[in-house]
Amino acid sequence: MNKKHLALLFLIAFLMMLGFGIIIPILPFFAEKVGASSLQIGILFASYNIMQFLFAPIWGALSDRVGRKPLISLGLLGFSVTFILFGLATSYTEMLIYRIIAGIVSAAAIPTVSAMVADLFPPSERAKGMGIIGAGIGLSFVFGPAIGGLLSTYQFAYPFFASGGVAFLTLLVVLFALPESLPPEKRAEHRREKRGNPLVALFGSLSLLYTLLFIVSFSFAGLETTFALYINDLYGFTSKDLGYMFLVMGTISAFVQGGLIGRMVKRLGEVSVLSIGLLLYAAGFLAILYSDSFWSFALNLSLFGAGQGMIRATATAMITQRTTQGQGITTGAISSMDSLGRILGPLVGGAIYQWNENGPFLLGAALMALIFLLFRSRYRYLPEPTSQ
Repeated sequence: MNKKHLALLFLIAFLMMLGFGIIIPILPFFAEKVGASSLQIGILFASYNIMQFLFAPIWGALSDRVGRKPLISLGLLGFSVTFILFGLATSYTEMLIYRIIAGIVSAAAIPTVSAMVADLFPPSERAKGMGIIGAGIGLSFVFGPAIGGLLSTYQFAYPFFASGGVAFLTLLVVLFALPESLPPEKRAEHRREKRGNPLVALFGSLSLLYTLLFIVSFSFAGLETTFALYINDLYGFTSKDLGYMFLVMGTISAFVQGGLIGRMVKRLGEVSVLSIGLLLYAAGFLAILYSDSFWSFALNLSLFGAGQGMIRATATAMITQRTTQGQGITTGAISSMDSLGRILGPLVGGAIYQWNENGPFLLGAALMALIFLLFRSRYRYLPEPTSQ
């Protein structure tokens, strides 16, 4: 495998996450159709993230031992089957079972694609590779909701069938076009090693970076949960307006990750790029409170789009450069932190919004400022990059 396969990994990440983008705006309405309450819909979303949190490090460790391609293939097959079964579901219980299974199998795929990038790129160029994958994921959430909205006008099940078909198509691409990135000798070496412990990864010398990724995910998940309520309650914007706002944000995020990250890191260094991303996030939370029109909201959300591209690509690259464990378990631990943020963020954000509609955004700004100061004061104590 060589760097020429990065375009293929970009395509795989895009197609893989396109299925998720297609169903995200439709799932609540489909669940309502079978009689699910708002609490039950929340459980559908939370159950998926809880399974990802639990299983991502497990699958990641397994990919270090058996290779990346089998785990990506397993995840995509699971995607395809669970999406289609969900579209055929006629009760909430069926939906919950399929959602739990989807969370378990999906944890095998995306982190393993990131591990492939870590296999493929030397440490000095890894942020660029992670940025390209992030751009593919970002674009999938630009186009996915639009496709899902169009298909749902015919029947709520159609977006899920389409997502299952896209996942199966991606599986074929992986099986017939994607080579294995982890050589047999590396796999044998990991099999001889003591089994990796994700807790060591999370609470060891890289805990600063893992904590940073959790705080970013937690804060943004709280925004996603409450932003639609905020713009509707205060300014009367609709879900259609919200979709267009996130379209602007997603486009900018994909542009930053795909086109700018490599050059920015080369010129400024990863620490500076990550710091700028955190400041953009903090500014975005505060700017929302001073917005009152469609374009002001859309442009201020774009601060998150740009900041997200800088934070995720550089923080992931910095962790994979410095880890002493396999890249699979490392990227699995990264995915777990992201999932934990998406579990807790909506709960806290929703509770604070009931108390004060400005609260989630003030909390997000405060957390970003705090993690920025912590990172700037502690990054010098991170271990030096390794050769892997």
